[in-house]
Amino acid sequence: MLTDNPIIEGRNPVIEALRAGRPINKVLLASNAKRQPAVAEILDLSLARKVPVEYVERRFLDRLTAASSHQGVVAYASVKEYVGLDDLLAISSEKGEAPLYCILDGIEDPHNLGAILRTAEASGTHGVVIRSRRAVGLTAVVAKASAGAVEYVPVARVSNISQAIVGLKKAGVWAIGIDRAGDIPYNKVDFRLPTAIVIGGEGSGLSDLVKQRCDSLASIPMLGRIASLNVSIAAALAMYEAVRQRRW
Repeated sequence: MLTDNPIIEGRNPVIEALRAGRPINKVLLASNAKRQPAVAEILDLSLARKVPVEYVERRFLDRLTAASSHQGVVAYASVKEYVGLDDLLAISSEKGEAPLYCILDGIEDPHNLGAILRTAEASGTHGVVIRSRRAVGLTAVVAKASAGAVEYVPVARVSNISQAIVGLKKAGVWAIGIDRAGDIPYNKVDFRLPTAIVIGGEGSGLSDLVKQRCDSLASIPMLGRIASLNVSIAAALAMYEAVRQRRW
């Protein structure tokens, strides 16, 4: 197999998985698939559950599956159920602590996501928010890279990061983007307040709209010749600065 995701193949198995509420990272449909009732139901269920659908060449599905019995449909199953933003807010409330979240604007490398989840668990961060499209989900490689942290860190998956930031801000959470063009050093941010640390994707960084939605942008000093840190390191520095301010 060419993927680290558990695979569900075939129209009826995918339909039943969607009906049953099984966590699904993505549905792949053959680009030449006819809109038969089963395909229409898969599209409707995916839309209702906000599961991304991607059209691919049928030969890609042939290579992806062992017996080529996919019938033009394959689903990537998640290793864990996702939660909603309201669930994250409830978790912070139950702990009696000011919210602390890490929002990821398009992390594509499963090892980076796994490392961020590991740091989130170790630092007591209440949850992580990821993007559903053009970003890695909770795959087997992510679970392994997290060293088991995926089992303990709540992960919310949203279709629009900027809208998620707006929703959290309405709940009183401050959004702090980590960006090399930030006008304040990251260790000068008051992380004792309800905070969402926003980290951009590998190479691309934060999108312009996400930057606009942030309350402020903070930078991590770079004293050498390298222009930026690995995203998982940047996230770790920010999360542990929050720990330092809140604990000591």
